[in-house]
Amino acid sequence: MSKEKDSSNIDGMNGLERSLKRVGDFVGALFLLIVLSPVFLYIYIRQRWNASGPVIYSQERIGKGGKPFMIYKFRTMVVDAEKDGVPQLEQEDDPRLTEFGKVLRKRHLDELPQIWNVLKGDMSFVGYRPERQYFIDRIMEHNSDYRLLYQSTPGVTSLATIQNGYTDTMEKMLKRLELDLEYLRNRSLWLDVQIIFKTVFNI
Repeated sequence: MSKEKDSSNIDGMNGLERSLKRVGDFVGALFLLIVLSPVFLYIYIRQRWNASGPVIYSQERIGKGGKPFMIYKFRTMVVDAEKDGVPQLEQEDDPRLTEFGKVLRKRHLDELPQIWNVLKGDMSFVGYRPERQYFIDRIMEHNSDYRLLYQSTPGVTSLATIQNGYTDTMEKMLKRLELDLEYLRNRSLWLDVQIIFKTVFNI
């Protein structure tokens, strides 16, 4: 893969498209929060009934411009999943998952609270998946092009999510980076629509 300079602008969208994308994200997120409120309530009740600890899990991720933000998910793991303090990659069949967490993870329903992140503007519906600084540092030891992703807003779903699945190894993380950079170079509103439909179909 060819290397781009850190200052290079490789964003395939122009200013108008980015503005329309943000409007679509806001309207779509507001609509989904209302329509899916019964689902949120059901998951909340099930979580409180079947597991101890908070229902919503928050974690610092790095977003547009390299700025940190708090990402939200329905908690799928035991409370002390990283009790030794060392960040660990999530796995498809992670032994740290709770019973109901396995159900949420299988259908990606644990990601639903990120609709709030989209409404706030921390995330978009489509974009690269935001990562923790710890893993970004590991990735950049192999490929410093990761910082080019900071030109755009991270997303709930992505081209890499569809094609690469869970990134439970460094090899997959580097492959995800290649796909994320490919998306950034070629992204358009039409491509976003296609990725959203493919994501819904997969779920």
